[in-house]
Amino acid sequence: MDRSGFFYKRFRDHFPYGITSDQDRLFSDIADFITGDDHDILVVNGYAGTGKTTALAAVIEALDDLRPRRSETSEGGEGFEEICILMAPTGRAAKVLSQYAGKPARTVHKCIYRQKSVGADGMGQFSLAPNKSSHKLFIVDEVSLIGIDDSGRQGSATFGTGDLLRDLVEFVRAGNDCRLIMIGDSAQLPPVGLDASPALSPSYMDGFGGVRYSSLTEVVRQQKESGILRNATRLREMISEAEYGDVCFTPDRIGLRTDGFDDIVRITGGEVLDTLNKSYYSDYSKDDTVVLCRSNKRANRYNAGIRSQVFYDEERLVRGEKLMIVKNCYQFTGDSKAMDYIANGDMAKLVSIRNHEERYGLHFADATLSFPDYDDIEVKAKVCLDTLDSESASLTYEQQNSLYNGVNEDYSDIKSKKKRYDAVREDPYFNALQLKYANAITCHKSQGGQWGCVFIDNPFWQDELTVDDLKWLYTALTRAVEKVYLVNFKDDYFEKP
Repeated sequence: MDRSGFFYKRFRDHFPYGITSDQDRLFSDIADFITGDDHDILVVNGYAGTGKTTALAAVIEALDDLRPRRSETSEGGEGFEEICILMAPTGRAAKVLSQYAGKPARTVHKCIYRQKSVGADGMGQFSLAPNKSSHKLFIVDEVSLIGIDDSGRQGSATFGTGDLLRDLVEFVRAGNDCRLIMIGDSAQLPPVGLDASPALSPSYMDGFGGVRYSSLTEVVRQQKESGILRNATRLREMISEAEYGDVCFTPDRIGLRTDGFDDIVRITGGEVLDTLNKSYYSDYSKDDTVVLCRSNKRANRYNAGIRSQVFYDEERLVRGEKLMIVKNCYQFTGDSKAMDYIANGDMAKLVSIRNHEERYGLHFADATLSFPDYDDIEVKAKVCLDTLDSESASLTYEQQNSLYNGVNEDYSDIKSKKKRYDAVREDPYFNALQLKYANAITCHKSQGGQWGCVFIDNPFWQDELTVDDLKWLYTALTRAVEKVYLVNFKDDYFEKP
């Protein structure tokens, strides 16, 4: 048996389920990829319900069983050398990857960048870290989220070249005989500002050279009775048909279906609060339930209603409040290396809050937050309350600029520009965590995450839907593990009897 056949057999032996032809081909593709000399990047495009995560988990387990034992003098001490290095674009996606792979995963940013300096605005400048690895397989999940420009700067730190995808490829190739597997779903929403995900686009990825491709489209047998997957597959087929043209769809062509399924249900706006209450306290939990909206404005309305009419919260923030960080913060005060900075999109839970005050035209407090996607690490930090229910994604440009100028003025007695920049960078008000309520969030912010129960607020009030609209709904549907509630969707969107 040749080396490729050896690995293929091991992958099959570690797969505990009935295998589809697509999964079988994926095992063969990965075996050829890791033993061949012609390619160092494998792009895997797998749609919802095709079993790509269970297949990849089998690959990781099989390779881990072959890990050599470290020498006593090697870095890392006793134990086994890692073969697979797992990454994902967000903390929540990394946690999901860790759960199905059975080993730790980190965010791409935290793996490939390191801070090198402070810019003129007092923010961090991150350069590509050296890759000292040899013979490693880097596996990156949810690559549909990976962009090619630093569209998220907005006054925050700059990472590498600003092209995350190119930096990732460069980092892996800087190692000694390292290879990269990128896994994603091209039917999901692309990075903000792009029409398609570059990491899953052969026309873009071919520019790197040394790239091969594999895909999974066949839904596994045990998923075929799922209403969530039935509707997601219907949307995905429409997306595939129309992706390369400027096509619009009337609502009657969408053909959603709930009849005959227990896992997808239509409800009206008047039923939302009672159904949420049941999900929070009976069927699921607060942490395992989320409402997905198209805009921050709609999310604000849901959060206000949930807090006042389901939780009966009277204070602006209460212990146990579910929150989302909406701007990167590089002043980390925790003790664990697992979280060397706090990222835009990270979920948090309020442990305690005190010392409310107003400065620079903004409202601050001292809070202790725990981060469920990072083993409930607790962080004590200054927090900014003005973003909690604002319609902007984070502080506006004017607010951020006013904050910087105000803090900078506080250190005007420091004559050295460099020392003054350092002081601003370390200032707790300038680094205050910007928060939003997170019982309801935008679909873009949900990407990479999974919840047992998902409520999808109908964002479609127009007469025609675009491919982007279909991707939005597909992404929202596939955030759910067990249950979806479609809120206020008109009859036109559903399959006729």
